[in-house]
Amino acid sequence: MLTTTQNDPSAAAPVGIAPSGHRLPAATRLGRVRLQVADLERSLAWYQRVLGMRVLDRQAVEATLGAHGDDEPLVVLRERRGARPVPPRGRLGLYHYALLLPDRPPLGAFLLHLATSGERAGASDHLVSEALYLNDPDGLGIEVYADRPRDAWQVQDREISMSTVPLDAQGLAVAARTTVWNGMPAGTRVGHVHLHVGDIAAADAFYHQGLGFDRVVWSYPGALFLSAGGYHHHLGLNTWAAHSPAATEDDARLLDWEIALPDRAAVEATAASLRAAGHAVEAEAGEATASDPWGTAVRLAARPA
Repeated sequence: MLTTTQNDPSAAAPVGIAPSGHRLPAATRLGRVRLQVADLERSLAWYQRVLGMRVLDRQAVEATLGAHGDDEPLVVLRERRGARPVPPRGRLGLYHYALLLPDRPPLGAFLLHLATSGERAGASDHLVSEALYLNDPDGLGIEVYADRPRDAWQVQDREISMSTVPLDAQGLAVAARTTVWNGMPAGTRVGHVHLHVGDIAAADAFYHQGLGFDRVVWSYPGALFLSAGGYHHHLGLNTWAAHSPAATEDDARLLDWEIALPDRAAVEATAASLRAAGHAVEAEAGEATASDPWGTAVRLAARPA
């Protein structure tokens, strides 16, 4: 079981392997993801009908989506007409981004919603969480999940125990109780991003030693999971599409994802760590952007919880 200090996000998590230099603050969370899609109208219709997201802002070629009852942006869709869909084998770049629901009942309600909508979805139990998996009209991967309580997570030799086992769909549906799916509920946020990378060691050098995430799961086949503050993962990295090309400007893809840091000093310290590790960083208006070795961009922004 996790210790009580891990239930306190301000405490140093007694799990995982910290980087040797800069370490992201325990209060680190994720902000919005920005995606390139082939047809904005098609994507908006799907994101509203299937995921139940709300349009917060709409421009000619871009729309910002969030949960109902919240004004925090979760997903930005930017149109590039004719962008190529993600092939079945995937591309280096996005594997999936994950929307974290506040608790288990709305995930059960979402499962029932999918069953009546005819939308195909995968399902897994990861021990620390229960998850449903979909692909949007461009083939971009999406996970919708709910965490188990932190005091139920198992840790062995500082590594959080994660696996992929069959989901108890019947139990999850029962957990919905009287909850009806009326769209993404208030409190939904981007919980993690999972990327296809070409090499775990190079990805570790960028995201662990450069950016400052802790390693928290390193025994999962072909994958590495990183986080701040003892979370089971804010970032997943895998080599399951290592022989595929990287997504290009002509592809449906992840344009960038955002790490929300508690203050501007944390942004500057993280940017300095990346530069010291030999990575180019662009800074503008108190924010910073860098790209990993396969061209996936991450944006650092000061956004207190």
